Amino acid sequence: MSSHLNPLLHVENLSVDFEVGRKSLFSKPKLLHAITDVSFNLMPGETLGIVGESGCGKSTLGRAILNLVKISGGKVVLDGVDLGALSETELRKSRKDMQMIFQDPLASLNPRLNIKQIISEPLEIFFKELSKADIEKRVLEMMDVVGLSRSYINRYPHEFSGGQCQRIGIARAMIVRPKLLICDEAVSALDVSIQAQIVNLLMDLQKEFKTSIIFISHNLSVVRHISHRILVLYLGRMAELAEFSELYNHAHHPYTRALISAVPTPDPKISKEKKSTILMGDIPSPINPPSGCPFRTRCPKAQDLCAQVRPEFKDHGSNHFVACHFPD
Repeated sequence: MSSHLNPLLHVENLSVDFEVGRKSLFSKPKLLHAITDVSFNLMPGETLGIVGESGCGKSTLGRAILNLVKISGGKVVLDGVDLGALSETELRKSRKDMQMIFQDPLASLNPRLNIKQIISEPLEIFFKELSKADIEKRVLEMMDVVGLSRSYINRYPHEFSGGQCQRIGIARAMIVRPKLLICDEAVSALDVSIQAQIVNLLMDLQKEFKTSIIFISHNLSVVRHISHRILVLYLGRMAELAEFSELYNHAHHPYTRALISAVPTPDPKISKEKKSTILMGDIPSPINPPSGCPFRTRCPKAQDLCAQVRPEFKDHGSNHFVACHFPD
């Protein structure tokens, strides 16, 4: 991305803790460290992929950026505005600049509303000056853009397939022309052929509306296709951040290398020769994370230093950031 541009989104030392395990009214609750000290910039028109195993904090990070969960520390600045400093009224007004697409296409749509009502609702909230005719015109135009027939306008969500429901959700999010779009596992519930269609649609919309996208997924092959840069999370912490080609061809962190090795290869010959890295053990509890490097309990390269000192997240050249004492 162009370096002379100011970032649209600036995330600085973002942390999210949840209170869990309170045994009684007077006992001290335990803290679940869902996100710890995450920092990055997102440029206008850029897509940042966020990957990691289930439970690594991807979805919590997306919700924290939008102020949908309470932030424990750090700050989120969208287009020069510190979202944490806004009042509830100001934050509600800023919602039109940041939208989210969820994992379950059908569950994220109100079953009592028809397609026209679902897609038009954000316009009615944020653009009260629009007439009913203007709203319907914009809804029909957006249906054209996302590949929905105009004849569907009075139908209800249960009448559509998962892919069509996700197109409805995308139309609802994009109709207010948001500056930031967060896609939380937006294609994971869809068939592979439909996944490709939705990803290509998001890329087309990004070009047309110059929207910045955070694309959260556990599927690295999908993330690679859509992302300019990729952030790898492990146990709520940043493990690696680099441009997509740099990350795939020169991954430094053992965890990233294991994730990439697990991506299926369609060519049987290459797949047979390919060496997969199998991670031993389970992800540690975020309530009681390991000392030092959070990945050390599963890392084949772990040494005494890894248990004693948390590795810095630093640049190893070419804007390739890694948190590892012994990067490859």
